[in-house]
Amino acid sequence: MLWRLLPFLFLLYIVAFLDRINVGFAALEMQKQLALSDSVYGLAAGLFFLGYFFCQLPSNLVLAKVGARRWITVIMIAWGLISCCMALVRTPMQFYILRTLLGVAEAGFFPGMILYLRNWFPRSARARAVAWFMTANPLAGVIGGPISGALLGMHQLGIAGWQWLFVVEGLPAILLAVVVFFTLKDMPGQASWLRPEEKSWLVATLQAEGEQQASRITGSDAWAAFLNWRIWLLTVVYFGLTTSGYGIVLWMPNFIHSLSTASNMGIGVISVIPYVATSIAMVLVGTHSDRTGERRWHLAGSAFAASIALLTAAYTHSIIPSLAAVSLALMATFSMQGPFWATATSLMSGTAAAAGIAFINSIGNLGGFFGPYIIGVKRNAGGGFRGGMIIISIFLALAGILASVVRAPRERPAPSSANPLQ
Repeated sequence: MLWRLLPFLFLLYIVAFLDRINVGFAALEMQKQLALSDSVYGLAAGLFFLGYFFCQLPSNLVLAKVGARRWITVIMIAWGLISCCMALVRTPMQFYILRTLLGVAEAGFFPGMILYLRNWFPRSARARAVAWFMTANPLAGVIGGPISGALLGMHQLGIAGWQWLFVVEGLPAILLAVVVFFTLKDMPGQASWLRPEEKSWLVATLQAEGEQQASRITGSDAWAAFLNWRIWLLTVVYFGLTTSGYGIVLWMPNFIHSLSTASNMGIGVISVIPYVATSIAMVLVGTHSDRTGERRWHLAGSAFAASIALLTAAYTHSIIPSLAAVSLALMATFSMQGPFWATATSLMSGTAAAAGIAFINSIGNLGGFFGPYIIGVKRNAGGGFRGGMIIISIFLALAGILASVVRAPRERPAPSSANPLQ
């Protein structure tokens, strides 16, 4: 099932994440052509997450009501069109508005996918599934880096390279939305490609796990998730994660440019290095977390490692050691994702799961606003990248401390009949 379901979801998330971060490459030409300061760029890059914040919970509740197939289709068409419209930006205000709208459109996609994976994968396989799914984040950089760098050099029909970048990378979301509508199944019971014994085992296992969670956070009351202190701690942990992740990713091209004389295409190729390393680390950490059933120290340890690596990068001034330190920070930051979401989803069930996932992701993702913005402000003040990196490393250290407090139930394979999917 892992290989039947995840590749397509993986592709969707690559497209989503690329449309979210391609502004980092566009900025290499866009800032000069439109005379946008670092503060303007940092604010616009981060405003995506304000739209994300306000619309994520209602979007995920709609998905829980109408099903993933219909709602993900709508979401993808909307964000694809808005991403293409980024090519029309001429003023800072237009930049702010479209980035905010992109966040509004995409708000329900990631938490919807986490809820979707929860509805298909038992707890014993969930961190691995999430880790594989979320390797789409760094692999979007692997694929998008060279492509974005090449598109920046495309000046045809009176259209600048950064404009071609937004249009060419926005169209796949619209095209894939059609595929989603006709192929995606909402629940395992609807999957014709599962054998009867596989389907029966999976449905029974997921139902049994849902009943076991009744003593944690459950039921139809969406407010149940908001009243649990563990969910609040996890939200702060996720804020630290996203502050680091998006602070690094959305400024990566400019960071490389500040340390080297590479061309736009060269920057795109160089940026592949940290993304490849991150992809490998995410899978290894998520798989090890599943095999041991341990979540807390996989999560906290990754946060502490990212904090130290980012602090090291702040005081390094040449391209090779700086890129190595940033790569380690990115690897450790994104390796938190698998254990984090396995922990969060093990504490929730029912409608509370949809609400809780959206709550954590919407508030936690405000770090995606704070990270890029604080780096832009510090850089605009003449301090380079150091000040912003130091601040982000502090939030990562706090995330590690709080993650060490949250205890999720140690997960073991279901004690029922043997798993026919293995």
